[in-house]
Amino acid sequence: MFLQTPATTDAAQALGGNTNAEAMKQMGFSNLLQNFDWLGWVVFVTLVAMSFLSWYFIVANGIRNATVKARADKVIDGFWGNGSTQDAIRELEAQPRSEPFSKIALDAASAVAHHQQTASTSGTTGRLAESLSRSEFIDRALRQAVARESLRLEGGMTLLATVGSAAPFVGLLGTVWGIYHALIRIAASGNASMNAVAGPVGEALIMTAFGLFAAIPALFAYNFFSRSNRLTYARFDEFAHDLHDFFATGSRVESQK
Repeated sequence: MFLQTPATTDAAQALGGNTNAEAMKQMGFSNLLQNFDWLGWVVFVTLVAMSFLSWYFIVANGIRNATVKARADKVIDGFWGNGSTQDAIRELEAQPRSEPFSKIALDAASAVAHHQQTASTSGTTGRLAESLSRSEFIDRALRQAVARESLRLEGGMTLLATVGSAAPFVGLLGTVWGIYHALIRIAASGNASMNAVAGPVGEALIMTAFGLFAAIPALFAYNFFSRSNRLTYARFDEFAHDLHDFFATGSRVESQK
């Protein structure tokens, strides 16, 4: 990872008579950047990109999940508390496009309207009512809606899992490569003192730290959002079952809690 330059050689010779404490001062991020080779830059840029993307999805998913949870009770209670189905549907249509519960209910209502329309006609379009009952048609629409909204909540989860598992190994690759080149330089110079070893090896270890800095937030975020999404999926299923009962039978079956 590190290239031997005249500047670094002169610096190593100048440090020959210095104390170990002074040698340790030569370790740092600026020295690391100055001695990168092509693989070092690839590893560094990869870790920076991983960290940036993971934090982007951490913030984006955090805002999205908080918004969905904040609006969920209002949307659900507003639908069941409205005495008119048509008024309830109009309220659902006024919700933002990113609100999932309203979209599930609207898909169910659209399926009911479509089934009623085809059931009242004859010929080719009337075959839908013959092949699928009202309950089956609503159930299919709800399953598709729940699957679609659940998939939207999964945005960024794969990247968080990848960063959480792969970033430490990417950083370790940079460290191993850096130590390898540091040992070659030390062997070539014949100087194995603390002055010659501490700087190059310490700088190489910084890459492992970069990998951990990228991986730890992504791993914690992935676990947090996984649990949060599971709770939201459960509410999707509960709401979908209530919608199916309501649109298929005309009344909601109250659950025992």
